[in-house]
Amino acid sequence: MDSQRSLTSVEGNRQSLDGGAMFGNAPKALWSRWLECDELNRISFACRALLVRDKGRNILFETGVGCFFSPKMRERFAVVEDEHVLLRSLSELGLAPADIDIIVLSHLHFDHAGGLLTAYREGEAPALVFPKAQFLVGSEAWERSVHPHVRDRASFIPELGKLLEDSGRLQLVEGDTHPLLGEGFRFHISSGHTPGMMLSEIDMPDGPVLFAADLIPGRPWVHVPMSMGYDRFPEQLIDEKQELLSSLVSRGGRLFFTHDSTCALAAVGQDASGRFQASHPMSELRDLRA
Repeated sequence: MDSQRSLTSVEGNRQSLDGGAMFGNAPKALWSRWLECDELNRISFACRALLVRDKGRNILFETGVGCFFSPKMRERFAVVEDEHVLLRSLSELGLAPADIDIIVLSHLHFDHAGGLLTAYREGEAPALVFPKAQFLVGSEAWERSVHPHVRDRASFIPELGKLLEDSGRLQLVEGDTHPLLGEGFRFHISSGHTPGMMLSEIDMPDGPVLFAADLIPGRPWVHVPMSMGYDRFPEQLIDEKQELLSSLVSRGGRLFFTHDSTCALAAVGQDASGRFQASHPMSELRDLRA
């Protein structure tokens, strides 16, 4: 494993989402102990990406929700900022869109892939922001986006599939590795949230880091029974979470959270009763190497 591999969290646009929807069948009396909500019962969520610098390459894991929505839709989905925050955050790290070599997408819901698109301009069609990046998407997640169920059709961006295909840079992933990434990266497939969601595990000197996507969007969901109303198959998700967390605990693993508003990375362990817990939280990562 390359000791020069480094991890940096990259903030994107934020959303305010309904707390009830985000905690499925858990009552507000329970979830409000963990997260504060506003007068509309909405809780604040990040849409955070992970930048991995490895062997001279800039690899971006997801792109957040971005700023592609029209003002009306941005208000409906409570996207906070009216600028493309991910691009500003990358610029602060000295990176332009053309500097990104690979983008890995766990799935293609708009809050994970919308940042691929240019900011909304009235009368202009959306375009891809990153002119050189290869786009890695799991084959099953891709099929779900192309042929969504009526239940989750609104979670996908209609124009995005054709833009990715026409770029000539779309790579569909089969299996748990891909030659573009090489050693030190592997995938876990989870279908409880959406079929074929691809969770990326990154080898680091002091234990693996898992980009947890929507299997575990933030620290409260480390508790195994917690699921979201958006999850297509909650019981399957809970089983997948149990298995993956057990594996990470045995290997000294950590979780990278895309949606936790105040925590980018946390260790995962178990208490005396066997309940999984997130510990040693980090609000951001800056060239994390060990």
